[in-house]
Amino acid sequence: MNLTRWAIFPGVVVSCLILVLLTGLISQPTTNAAASSLQLSGDCAIKTSYPAAVRQWCPLIERDATQQNLDPNLVAAVILEESGGDPQAYSKSGAVGLMQVMPNDGIAAGFVCDGHPCFTARPSTAQLLDPEFNIDYGTRLLGSLVQHNGSLRDALKAYGPINVGYTYADAVLSILTHYQ
Repeated sequence: MNLTRWAIFPGVVVSCLILVLLTGLISQPTTNAAASSLQLSGDCAIKTSYPAAVRQWCPLIERDATQQNLDPNLVAAVILEESGGDPQAYSKSGAVGLMQVMPNDGIAAGFVCDGHPCFTARPSTAQLLDPEFNIDYGTRLLGSLVQHNGSLRDALKAYGPINVGYTYADAVLSILTHYQ
């Protein structure tokens, strides 16, 4: 009988260790995979007053904003205005993801500009639902609009919905001011 206990004991110990490891993996927060792989450090350039739903994307925002010579807080303000930090956001007009970029498919595929589809050169909905891709693409788009328009307000007007004038631009700039 004693030999049986000693034969079973190593199996029980190994089983317990495996159970502890699996429990640790399962109990990890079930946030977006991209967000869970990012470590939000205390040296994030985005103001701490921004909601956590936006700040969780800080490493991606900082990297892409820096590459486009944009203030990371501006990109955070766009994300807050557009999606509230929800990477799965989808607007009634068809814009997708954190920065609400119009894709080349879905509802947006039917939009016509000057007799041609408006967004054929844009990425797909599936691509834009990836937070890393969305922030990179949206930030590059915003950076090019700043260069092209020469003014941040005009760039934001062009980035935002059509036919709202400066309402969108002023809303984003108001967020930027509020969280400074």
